[in-house]
Amino acid sequence: MSDIQITPRRKLTGKVATVLKAAGRDFVSQPVDELELTYEGIAGDHHAGLTRSSGAREPWYGRGTQMRNERQLSILSVEELADIADNMGLIRVEPGWIGANLVLEGIPRLTYLPPRTLLMFAGGATIRVDGDNGPCRIAGASIAAHVGAPAGEAASDFDPGRSDLALRFVEAAHRKRGLVGWVEREGTVKPGEPVTVRLWEQWIYE
Repeated sequence: MSDIQITPRRKLTGKVATVLKAAGRDFVSQPVDELELTYEGIAGDHHAGLTRSSGAREPWYGRGTQMRNERQLSILSVEELADIADNMGLIRVEPGWIGANLVLEGIPRLTYLPPRTLLMFAGGATIRVDGDNGPCRIAGASIAAHVGAPAGEAASDFDPGRSDLALRFVEAAHRKRGLVGWVEREGTVKPGEPVTVRLWEQWIYE
């Protein structure tokens, strides 16, 4: 008899609060009326594509190696964004400042949803979760730039190493930075629509 504890599969429900797209030169995103999801992600978005170049997260590949793009979308929660802002001593942290594409609400501890979880939307789209999105100083620097760069410095020239906010974000958003995922089924996602979260059986591999 196995001594491994298995948590049965189950479903959660939530709602889409905001949808955003990073159509500019960097990851900062702006609210839009809807997202049209294809197998390449969001057309015209900073992270769109079937493949991407490997980076610091994949030291086992040479930098720039083409690999499957499992980071097509950044998914955050209303509740965790509020926690991050509170932890940083800010009134708010806008999801677009850190490159969100989807902001959900009503799903407890969103960042803890395990890999393989399915996010199924009323418009037909399904996103498969790859895993949690670790907070970094680059996103922290974007927050600092939007809150207010030091006098005389343009936000576009802001150095992530110059502000305590950039560093504070890494700790403040630990296990609250949300998820990354990829499009498993094409469809449209709009604010206000319900989302069903399907979790597979879970166990701890030791």
